[in-house]
Amino acid sequence: MAEEMKKFLLDLLNSTDDLLGIVITDRDGVPLLKVSTEDAPELGMRPAFLSTFSMATDQAGKLGMGKNKKMVCIYGNYQVVHFNKLPLVVTVIGTSTANTGLLMELEDQFSNIVTQLSPVVDI
Repeated sequence: MAEEMKKFLLDLLNSTDDLLGIVITDRDGVPLLKVSTEDAPELGMRPAFLSTFSMATDQAGKLGMGKNKKMVCIYGNYQVVHFNKLPLVVTVIGTSTANTGLLMELEDQFSNIVTQLSPVVDI
């Protein structure tokens, strides 16, 4: 089953322009599934970077605007979109020229995988 999920993510990666990587992690940044191209930033795929989303979303929640659903970060050469699917976090990494709206629309593509993986990490 994990191989089927990884194949699905790899197909999605290859069919989306300027998409460099997809990582599904638990809330602590531990990768459960990860696919990437050769051009994906290695540091952006590490648990130390991926775990920062949980801290950032907790701080954003203190602003009183409700639960954070997505976070978009744009850097010099890359952009990162985090989807809050607690207990999972889906992180999509694209080039800085990638269509941000298109990356955000990928959320619907992950719903089946997130549904299947959530019981595994939900404690």
